[in-house]
Amino acid sequence: MTAPNAATGSDRTSSEPRSLAVARWCAAQGWPVHPLAPGRKTPPANCEPCRNAGHEAATCPCLPAGRWCHGFHAATLDQDLLAAWWRATPGFGTAVSCGPAGLVVIDVDTHSETVPARDRILPGIPIHDDVPLEGLSSGYHSLALLAALRSAPDPATDTGTLRVRTPSGGLHIWYRDTAGLAFTCSTGSSANRALAWQVDVRAHGGFIVAPGTVTGDGTYEALPGARTPAPLPQWLSDDLVRTGHLRAPSPQPATDHVVPPRARQAVIAAGGGRTSATRMLDSLLQDVADCATAPEGTGFTAKLNRAAYTAGGLAAGGHLPEGEAEQALLDAALAARPAQDRHNRAVIRAGLAAGARRPLHLEVRG
Repeated sequence: MTAPNAATGSDRTSSEPRSLAVARWCAAQGWPVHPLAPGRKTPPANCEPCRNAGHEAATCPCLPAGRWCHGFHAATLDQDLLAAWWRATPGFGTAVSCGPAGLVVIDVDTHSETVPARDRILPGIPIHDDVPLEGLSSGYHSLALLAALRSAPDPATDTGTLRVRTPSGGLHIWYRDTAGLAFTCSTGSSANRALAWQVDVRAHGGFIVAPGTVTGDGTYEALPGARTPAPLPQWLSDDLVRTGHLRAPSPQPATDHVVPPRARQAVIAAGGGRTSATRMLDSLLQDVADCATAPEGTGFTAKLNRAAYTAGGLAAGGHLPEGEAEQALLDAALAARPAQDRHNRAVIRAGLAAGARRPLHLEVRG
């Protein structure tokens, strides 16, 4: 089948709307699909019972019954169910649930906003005063700046992957999460930072409008080049780790409200402040250890990721033995969140690897 933008009558029966051809094409790629309200880029309204306060998608009877309530939670690959939905409402648009599809989509915006201070254009990355910022006015520019700092090609010009122009002039750059790191969104209710100013991430916990979808503002149009997503470039994966976009595990009930001695010992074992490098890691490990007394949802994964990323950079810069730093991370994580050891190890491995590609060179004072 051809790409959605080029869908013709030969790709569907004469009685099927073009938007259903888009949905069918996406599902055929292995991307779970759910409908969008006619002419809009948001899901259709839930049924009345699903609108009640406290109603949760996880226990909703609408989903096993094949209804479209709860947006991306209802996404499916079932071609018969898609046909039934679009027969009921032929004007539906098409969206893809990014997480189950294994997709990471870079969402570049062109909003009319005042350019922020230098330290907020690329979160966590200082931009030297010698770098000129004249003409910077959109996410295209901030993404190009990030790519230049990484000595990498600009994703906005990457013809090797699916790129979709939005009706507002923005761009969706589609990639596959081939490493299975399960990145999360930096939009909606997520607390994650953007990848860059006016550059968000669509992944687990979110959806993306499918190419070929028509809204009241215009068409989401695939640009010339690849018609399917390429693997996520390593440098982008590293920066998503750095910005805290790794997915957290399901919440576990708190079992202790006292920082275990092992957590404190893990911090001490990391060096206890003998050098600037160990002082830096000591502070980050303390943030991880302190999560033993904090409830779920207070940023444990982001703190562990930040500590691992920094440890990787310090080890690559020759300031710390990597094995000792990794063990200290594992001990602090195990003490703070013992029920999610597998997740902790994945976060630490990814953070250390990403940090190792960005060695930290600390000033040595006599």
